[in-house]
Amino acid sequence: MIYEVSHRTRYRYSIPVSFSHHVLHLSPRTFPHQVCHRTALSISPTPTIQTARTDYFANPETHITLQEQHSELVLHVRSVIEVRETSRPVPAETRPWDEIYGSLVSDISEPARNALQFAFDSPRTRYTVDLRSYATASFPPGRPVLEGALDLTRRIFRDFDYDKTATTVWTPIDEVFAGRRGVCQDFAHLELACLRSLRVPARYVSGYLLTKAPEGKDKLVGSDASHAWLSVWCPGHGWIDLDPTNNLLVSVEHVAIGIGRDYGDVSLVNGVIFGGGAHTIEVAVDVNPIGAATMS
Repeated sequence: MIYEVSHRTRYRYSIPVSFSHHVLHLSPRTFPHQVCHRTALSISPTPTIQTARTDYFANPETHITLQEQHSELVLHVRSVIEVRETSRPVPAETRPWDEIYGSLVSDISEPARNALQFAFDSPRTRYTVDLRSYATASFPPGRPVLEGALDLTRRIFRDFDYDKTATTVWTPIDEVFAGRRGVCQDFAHLELACLRSLRVPARYVSGYLLTKAPEGKDKLVGSDASHAWLSVWCPGHGWIDLDPTNNLLVSVEHVAIGIGRDYGDVSLVNGVIFGGGAHTIEVAVDVNPIGAATMS
């Protein structure tokens, strides 16, 4: 599928901001199954300094500095992105999970070194005994890694309730586990923490999910939202994406922006401001299919 994505964020401040610096992860990256044909980022007020770079994980990253006093900041990115179906391995035929870490440690190839760095804790996916115990139920000795990961995805979907009011971006994963509630970011972090507690490499994915309107109604403009899921490393097959919020293997209805160890590596907007006082945020996202991709 080919999508036209619009993501508009408006910050309103009760006191004018005199100076601000922000790091943005708003421009989608290209993956083997995804091509960003074009993307444009508009910013108001116009930044005094704006630079583009690629971060450690190869995600597009924009740095902006605003030295003009402002009471409002608007960030609007428009992109055209092509997402293709990918072949998936038979879960029962993937490598046993408890062989993966040992093989990566002794493998000096670039794919192995890249995967190995995602087998460890990150600031938002800290190890706990409870998380390891929860993960172990899906990973008895010798179980194929994708079979176990799909079972863990299903259990998180079953055992945890989606609740926008239960957490914030700062809620620790052990609190999410204890409360059994959260949002897509929390469920991605939870599954990452479980997999990494067993030294199974897994990475965080930030992006969008195409939503559908209720039957007989039009989809509201701006009603889509940013989304989060994860990828698990399957030797011989690469990264396989899983969505615990919806209990599914990721397909062409997911549009990825970037990858990292957790949300902190690919937060859409991050930075510091001087002034501002209280502020409000308005976000409007639209993911619109504009055509079917042709096979090359």
